[in-house]
Amino acid sequence: MNRKRPVTILGVDPGVALVGWGVIKGVHDKLSAEDYGCIETDKKLPLEKRLLIIHTELQKIMKKHRPEIVSIEELFFFKNVKTAIAVSQARGVIMLAAEQSKTQVQEFTPLQIKQAICGYGRADKAQIQKMIKIILKLKSIPKPDDTADALAIAVCSAVSNDNLK
Repeated sequence: MNRKRPVTILGVDPGVALVGWGVIKGVHDKLSAEDYGCIETDKKLPLEKRLLIIHTELQKIMKKHRPEIVSIEELFFFKNVKTAIAVSQARGVIMLAAEQSKTQVQEFTPLQIKQAICGYGRADKAQIQKMIKIILKLKSIPKPDDTADALAIAVCSAVSNDNLK
């Protein structure tokens, strides 16, 4: 089988208080976690300041790792409209940072992510976290959950992307 060159993917789990991020590198079934973490913003700050922090920190991460793809979870369902609007604004800032760095953006629904990671669209958070630990050969499950989710989004991109097969 003809393998493509390794690709660097930045997965981002959007939020306002916490933005999980994870950088992976590899080809389809040979993936490794390069770096991961969480951007935290102070809930006492006005929304525009929090969005600026997210944008600035993402720019630093993208400058350091130079991903070829930024993968983001799509908004699927929120009971709280106010939360959905704020997360949508954070997604916009994430997409802006990707566009400014001329990086391809891919979006995935929670169902797509669960199917790519666990092979089952109704997998729970614990199942996804265990699979991320196994797939990326990590010593422990990344914390907080937003970080593990970001790595799952990046892995979903890798296994869904024909360029990596």
